[in-house]
Amino acid sequence: MSFPTVRNRRLRGNAALRNMVRETVLDRGDFIYPIFVTHGHNIKDEIPSMPGVYHFSLDRLEEEIRDVQAAGVESVLLFGIPEHKDALGTSAYAADGIVQQSIRAVKGWAPELLIVADTCLCQFTDHGHCGIVHVHEHTGEAVVDNDSSLDLLVQTAVSQAAAGADVIAPSNMMDGFVLAIREGLDEAGYSDVPIMSYSVKYASAYYGPFRDAAHSAPQFGDRKTYQMDPANVREAQREAESDIAEGADMLMVKPALAYLDVLRMLKQNYSLPVVAYNVSAEYSMVKAAAANGWIDEKAIVLETLTGMKRAGADVIITYHAKDAARWLRGEE
Repeated sequence: MSFPTVRNRRLRGNAALRNMVRETVLDRGDFIYPIFVTHGHNIKDEIPSMPGVYHFSLDRLEEEIRDVQAAGVESVLLFGIPEHKDALGTSAYAADGIVQQSIRAVKGWAPELLIVADTCLCQFTDHGHCGIVHVHEHTGEAVVDNDSSLDLLVQTAVSQAAAGADVIAPSNMMDGFVLAIREGLDEAGYSDVPIMSYSVKYASAYYGPFRDAAHSAPQFGDRKTYQMDPANVREAQREAESDIAEGADMLMVKPALAYLDVLRMLKQNYSLPVVAYNVSAEYSMVKAAAANGWIDEKAIVLETLTGMKRAGADVIITYHAKDAARWLRGEE
């Protein structure tokens, strides 16, 4: 018995036909654009390792928000660079902290824009770790105290919600952080504020430029005791299941590009929306290669973002968001 040859090339005959049968469609509504806000006046300083990404003072932030809206991006992720750092990261949860001020300002300028607040302590601590550090009584080693750190993370999340954040995005990877923050938000009257959990966050080499941007490099040691081993995938499943049980509303994989298999695994196994973080080094490598004329930046970016969505991402956090949104609209 013979079968007719499948002629897939018939479906590639022209652009309209290719568009009609396209399986994965990238949309500007998929993107969240990260923004770094700092204290001071008249500051718009380009981050050396991230061309096209800037530190903005509050008085220059509105121009960036207007540009985000003009590009058609509907969501932003706010990171704060504080004036004051201390061992407890007190600026992270202060009512007049830089993130809280930024949220209120953006809500005033663009109330329809979705604001995601990064909820962590590393930018705000003088040691650069994501929680409280104490000296182990037996070994004398400085270690992050998981449980006592949760209280400060809850205070941070509640203060961000009180300022008007639409989504809380805890990035600290402390055990039990989702449950603690969910209970804290509910008790404070913010039961409708969702949690975008950094469920699967690897101890990655791809974070280098971000630490330059956020001034958050650890002053000693590393974050391998609370971020994941890049070699592990079953651990990612356990982390995701734990966050779901604790009340997460969205699950994130960070970084995205080297962990597309993990994105696919989460998408296939769980019903919650999956978020991919297209991180700083992924961005900076593209910008460097494009600056040298080695690649077509537009083509590379759109192909990469499409790959993340094809792998299972419902949402993509990316520094390319403004450019990608304009390219998808047909602008150059």
